[in-house]
Amino acid sequence: MNMNDDQKLQSEAASGPAQAGKRPTFWWDVKNLKQAVANGIEPGGSSYTGHPSQFAALALREAAALLRAGDTVAFPTETVYGLGADARNTAAVEAVFAAKGRPSDNPLIVHIARRSQLDELVQQVNSTAEALIKAFWPGPLTLVLPVKPGVLSPRVTAGLDTVAVRMPDHPVALRLIAEAGCPVAGPSANRSGRPSPTTAEHVREDLQGRIGGIVDSGPTGVGLESTVVQVGDDGTVTILRPGGITAEQLAAVCPAVTTDPGLAGAAGPDTPAPRSPGVKYTHYAPRGRLSVVEGPSPAAVTGLIRRELAVAGASGERTAVLAFDEHAADYIGQRVYSLGSLDTLQEAGRRLYGVLRRCDEDGITFILAEACPPHGLGAAVMNRLLKAAGHRVIRADEARE
Repeated sequence: MNMNDDQKLQSEAASGPAQAGKRPTFWWDVKNLKQAVANGIEPGGSSYTGHPSQFAALALREAAALLRAGDTVAFPTETVYGLGADARNTAAVEAVFAAKGRPSDNPLIVHIARRSQLDELVQQVNSTAEALIKAFWPGPLTLVLPVKPGVLSPRVTAGLDTVAVRMPDHPVALRLIAEAGCPVAGPSANRSGRPSPTTAEHVREDLQGRIGGIVDSGPTGVGLESTVVQVGDDGTVTILRPGGITAEQLAAVCPAVTTDPGLAGAAGPDTPAPRSPGVKYTHYAPRGRLSVVEGPSPAAVTGLIRRELAVAGASGERTAVLAFDEHAADYIGQRVYSLGSLDTLQEAGRRLYGVLRRCDEDGITFILAEACPPHGLGAAVMNRLLKAAGHRVIRADEARE
């Protein structure tokens, strides 16, 4: 893709998005840009050096121009890949919903590149929210704050009087948002309900031909979406969605931390409008039937999983287990997808969505996943597993022998 200015893109965008699955999707490989920034090299400027990162910087300007023109662009963050659109442009935001097949009552997170952008979007930021910003921005923390009337498309807020905002900790995302010159609405760049994308290839699998372009910066780091919190007038921090920032980390900054009771169970179409993205409907699901197995001991869990897999396999199911390294050897003869060690749940966060997609690639129809302790990052891992499983849980202490 080679553009001289935004005018050509604006003309193309004005004709409206092409039929889903039929439009061209541009691809920009900007891995060299991320590496250059990590090495302290600042690409760009008026002089041409021939450094590979300069090509990447130019590609990113093209992607930003597409956003300004009202189109959709998938981009990397430190958590997962997002599907970006100008958050002020209703037609652009509606194209995000259409590409994803996302329910319209599900609000979107708005991404910014500078702290000053936040004041343009929200009515107030109290002292507790400021403390969280100082501690965790840029980073995987989203704040739900009272939105200023008329500054964003109403489709972004899903009719609520609040907006979810974060500043990603990723050099490519920050540069893209700054180049676009607009707040960028960006849910995960996947078809609604599917596992979130942690690589550009995952985005291509789900959205090729449905969106304007994909910015490829390699695999993401955290692998799970951001933590979403709402700060009350009294300074209480309520976790609406667990993620890359743990409750323990939040409590170190703001002692009054609680969890939204709605996280405890499954939600559906009759549940009230969610205050946070990604909490109402089944998300992250593989095509096969997934259940999470809990129990009083590892031996009880592994024993139940082996029995259930044997029964399912005998009935013709193609079976697999999502296991932690400490127990993987207990499933001899079974297809095992490793989530890493229980001692390093960060690795489970990085692997989970990729493993769920591998199950689809391998045609797995019956999947059992070991539960992990719901503490620290384990709260986010369990949240995603339970959402992917539609809250189907098998308890070893309750199962029939």
